[in-house]
Amino acid sequence: MLKPLGDRVVIERQEEENKTIGGIVLANNAKEKPQTGTVVAVGAGRTLDNGKTLEPSVKKGDKVLFDKYAGTSVKYDGKSYLVLHDKDLVAIVD
Repeated sequence: MLKPLGDRVVIERQEEENKTIGGIVLANNAKEKPQTGTVVAVGAGRTLDNGKTLEPSVKKGDKVLFDKYAGTSVKYDGKSYLVLHDKDLVAIVD
């Protein structure tokens, strides 16, 4: 399993719909990448100047919303993940 370092978070993107509300099937190049996903791993947190560690604001299993162009896409064990900094997360989705 991927283990993020520092304040990084590993996200598994939520699958997007292949059809519009009207039932039109979208081509892959016409789709936007989803901006929501599930946290699969969390780093220990960001180390502050005074040496203390600021814990991440999310935990494994949280559904999150993140910045559109944030993070680095990686493939691991046949799956695609997004690794990004905790600060690039916008919200936790209920």
